[in-house]
Amino acid sequence: MVKVSCCWLYAISKYGYPPNLDNMFKALKEISEMGFEYSEVEALGYDNLKEILENKRRLKEHVESLNIRIINVCPIFHDIISPDEVARRRALKAFSETCELAVYLNSQMVQTDTFTPPLRFISDVPYKDAISFGKIFKVDVDLDFNWRLFWRILVDSMRKCNWIAEDYGLKFCLEPRVGESVSNTDAMLRLAEAIDSENFGVVLDTGHLHAQKEILPLSVEKLGELIVYVHASDNDGRDNYHLGIGRGTIDWIGVLKALKKHGFKGYIGLDIGHVPNIEKEYVESKVKLERLIEEVEL
Repeated sequence: MVKVSCCWLYAISKYGYPPNLDNMFKALKEISEMGFEYSEVEALGYDNLKEILENKRRLKEHVESLNIRIINVCPIFHDIISPDEVARRRALKAFSETCELAVYLNSQMVQTDTFTPPLRFISDVPYKDAISFGKIFKVDVDLDFNWRLFWRILVDSMRKCNWIAEDYGLKFCLEPRVGESVSNTDAMLRLAEAIDSENFGVVLDTGHLHAQKEILPLSVEKLGELIVYVHASDNDGRDNYHLGIGRGTIDWIGVLKALKKHGFKGYIGLDIGHVPNIEKEYVESKVKLERLIEEVEL
């Protein structure tokens, strides 16, 4: 039976982007108290990574005391797609250090983002200082921006991330996100073809893809066995809100049946954020999702 895990968006929603170490410990305790046995953790930026690495033994002991298994570690370093080669090298080094942390925490997977291209925004920049949903983005076209050149940089960096992860014995995965370089299923398929590795996998993020009017069972059909993990949240298909299961219009039975068809055996992470009574939403959504999983015998 497929297991339900808790995504790090819970911690970010409660304690900021990123949560400091003390709040990270609090979030993990709360995740355990909500009944989860599986969770993500995230290292966002160099300072956050440094703090976590300096306290990795405490973190591991804390996780073990809660009987939680870390199933995904997310190295989030925006410079990994920077046009500046020196900045990219620094980000890749931090990515490698986070992979070492993932092995230490007994995770089998690492996940990063494709981030926002270096466009000139005249509105909020997606996910720069906070993870917010339902935003309107405005861009002043930069005459110096070249998509083909940027795509080559993106592919090169993601290939290197995959190689690093594979060297550590870790699966490497990415998710499509509204406002980022790879924002939909077909773009992710293009990137997967360019990376060309059996070690690479895709995170099916229902909240982001549904907000882009994708037919989610068709998204599963397109990605097939590339899907190694699911981020589950609901919305109305208009904005990329990350609501509890059943709070939107997603056809969950259709999604789960499609996953079953393609032999999905990974984790489904509840990815709910910035909602009232967040603990209640997670607990209720876990019950709903586990019932649906049982119903389709996934």
